[in-house]
Amino acid sequence: MSYSGAVEVGGPVDVQDAGDLRITKVALGPMSNNAYLLRCGLTGEQVLVDAANEADRLLELVGDDGLARVVTTHRHGDHWQALEEVVAATGARTVAGELDADELPLTVDERVEAGSRVRVGSCELEVVHLRGHTPGSIALAYDDPDGVVHLFTGDSLFPGGVGKTWSEADFAQLIDDVEQRIFDRFPDDTHVYPGHGDDTTLGAERPHLQEWRERGW
Repeated sequence: MSYSGAVEVGGPVDVQDAGDLRITKVALGPMSNNAYLLRCGLTGEQVLVDAANEADRLLELVGDDGLARVVTTHRHGDHWQALEEVVAATGARTVAGELDADELPLTVDERVEAGSRVRVGSCELEVVHLRGHTPGSIALAYDDPDGVVHLFTGDSLFPGGVGKTWSEADFAQLIDDVEQRIFDRFPDDTHVYPGHGDDTTLGAERPHLQEWRERGW
């Protein structure tokens, strides 16, 4: 079956092959958070994006091949409820944005900034810093061998808008960063994997940028 990006808590995972990177998407916990297990097809190395909840489910997905790193996209607790348990069980290194790292429940091994790289075996993902939802929110961009960008956006970009903010200044910062650091840089066929809900593409969302600005959320 083809990848749809639509997953439900308690339901099956969805799997997509992006060149040498296999992406497994799963929905977890009471807030239906998405977590993404990334696996290098050449080396077998695995990295988890957001150990959101249900540690047993995540560890079952990881299996016997181990986990090199867990990347936390931002400081909000619904994205790291299983982090300590997953790290304790696997010995994985922890990765988070510099400005959110101190808010996580354990010591962050790799504090990243805009332009940093996160490796998954032979694959490399670029860190994109998106301010506004939280000060240190990050996205991860992977450019596959076919030239398609795969973008893991946490709670900064969803189908239908940017993430929640708590002031006009925060919204202005987030919409500016998303436009300048995402839409101005990456093409329309870029595949967006958000922290909750279904996937989208930049092409599907681009026509609505001005609408988002005008409504203020």
